[in-house]
Amino acid sequence: MPDNAPDRGTQQAAGTGEKGRVTGHACIQSYLRTLDASPGVYRMLDDKGAVLYVGKARNLKARVSSYARPTGHSGRIARMIAATASMMFLTTRTETEALLLEQNLIKQLKPRYNVLLRDDKSFPNILVAKDHAFPQIKKHRGARKEKGAYYGPFASAGAVNRTLNQLQRVFLLRSCSDSVFDSRTRPCLLYQIKRCSAPCVGYVSEAEYAALVADAERFLQGRSTKVQSELAEEMQAASEAMEFERAAALRDRIRALTQVQSSQGINPRGVAEADVIALHMEGGQACVQVFFIRAHQNWGNRDFYPRLGGSEAPDEVLQAFIGQFYATKEPPRQVILSDALEDPDLVAEALSGKAGRKVEILVPQRGEKLELVSGALRNARESLARKMAETATQSKLLAGLAEAFALDAPPQRIEVYDNSHIQGAHAVGAMIVAGPDGLMKNQYRKFNIKDANLTPGDDFGMMKEVLTRRFKRLLKEDPDRDKGMWPDLLLIDGGAGQVSAVRQIMEEMGVGDIDMVGVAKGLDRDAGKEEFHRTGLRPFALRHNDPVLYFIQRLRDEAHRFAIGTHRAKRAKAVGATPLDEVPGVGATRKRALLAHFGSAKAVGRADLADLKAVEGISDALAETIYDFFHERG
Repeated sequence: MPDNAPDRGTQQAAGTGEKGRVTGHACIQSYLRTLDASPGVYRMLDDKGAVLYVGKARNLKARVSSYARPTGHSGRIARMIAATASMMFLTTRTETEALLLEQNLIKQLKPRYNVLLRDDKSFPNILVAKDHAFPQIKKHRGARKEKGAYYGPFASAGAVNRTLNQLQRVFLLRSCSDSVFDSRTRPCLLYQIKRCSAPCVGYVSEAEYAALVADAERFLQGRSTKVQSELAEEMQAASEAMEFERAAALRDRIRALTQVQSSQGINPRGVAEADVIALHMEGGQACVQVFFIRAHQNWGNRDFYPRLGGSEAPDEVLQAFIGQFYATKEPPRQVILSDALEDPDLVAEALSGKAGRKVEILVPQRGEKLELVSGALRNARESLARKMAETATQSKLLAGLAEAFALDAPPQRIEVYDNSHIQGAHAVGAMIVAGPDGLMKNQYRKFNIKDANLTPGDDFGMMKEVLTRRFKRLLKEDPDRDKGMWPDLLLIDGGAGQVSAVRQIMEEMGVGDIDMVGVAKGLDRDAGKEEFHRTGLRPFALRHNDPVLYFIQRLRDEAHRFAIGTHRAKRAKAVGATPLDEVPGVGATRKRALLAHFGSAKAVGRADLADLKAVEGISDALAETIYDFFHERG
């Protein structure tokens, strides 16, 4: 049950026996006598126990009775009712609690007949770190654990980087890490190109730098005109005092700020903090465009393509999207929509409760807010048109792939595997996934190679470990192969030997029915002359200008890129590792304290017990643990 589930609840589910053999309207009808008019959440399940649909109701009995009627349903709802073999219910104190619980369950269970938000990544923020005398300004994504002021969300890393670039030009704040800052003995290139004030070498005092940080934060809060007027006053005063170098520096900052403001001409004057959300539906597909307005500035936009069941109305799609979108994000003060919701007051109450302040839901009819919605709607319409064109192209490529490799049908899920290592060190396996909608990056997986007995550089052994772990998990999590997690086609980087080894692994695990193709370079190893290997068949090649060949090359290159990136990240992490990472009870803070006190992990290992106890934050017991760790190992 989700964390915010109500205290008072009742849960009921069909058992075995007579009820377990009844499906459809009769099954739903059999539950009505056990229900009352309480608000709550209901789940509809098929004969295998898989959740078909999650819904909320102000009155459970009334809502469920509507499904018990044999007529008057859309095709989608009729199919869902026909497949229903059991139901589960959970009552709540209020309808708002039911709404929150419904969205949590939808995100967790991903029912087949619900509208699903498929891309639910976190959004980046700008962090002004406050744990240093000269605060660093940087991009931040994820939980807000670091001390400092956060500004966002921004729609993308690109939007954050543009704003960071503007802040560096205007306010000359440092972006380097604390370790780099502490090690500088002369200014870096950013100072030379007037993007930093060089606090690392004392070119600006702590008080002067604090003033720059304050101006940058006012800019991020939307008060850039006040910052500009104050800079103009400072420039005039410096000029009158004949501090011409300082006056010129201030002039350059004012010019940079003016350029920023002119590039932000599309920013709304009357909207300080809002998300503008527009929905366009066409051909059974939908695009939701979200624009982030913060501090009267447009901080970028992102498009989403929720999964539909086929017959949803715009108000249903938009309400489902909003519930799932804000489940893990703090809502702004205003949510400006292109379409009205099913229950706008209920959604506003739920969002206000989550934010701890009032959240307005608006569907504007005129003025600047309508212009914002119209712009977002135009983007949604254009984005969906591009998406549908790409999907059509992808469908042709998958059909061509099926024809080229004599598959029974175009694959709906392709998994591509690759390994990366340097002479066996920091070895990783990587898996990328593609399907009818293109690359499915949220399905990518990395595998740290764990088998210590592998010969360094043994690609066969690494691939065996990766595939064994992959299919063991699939057999455990989706034994019936009905959750869309199983691949229709595997692409392996390698020739006949690799294909033979992989086929043996798969047959040993009982999954030898999955189609597999090995992709090997030709004799002169040129791209475009790849040979394709299948079990029991002669190798063959595709025409050098065949679109299917280009498609396979892109998939292979993406797998290689992902494997290399994963390997580099693992290697970089290992480079920064020290023996202190293995000492029980020594986390990041105590590790920093020990390194600051002794200078190196080697010096910590040589220190006697009294010296260890003298380190701030290290208790007597922990000092003994550290001492024993190094000396027992020695």
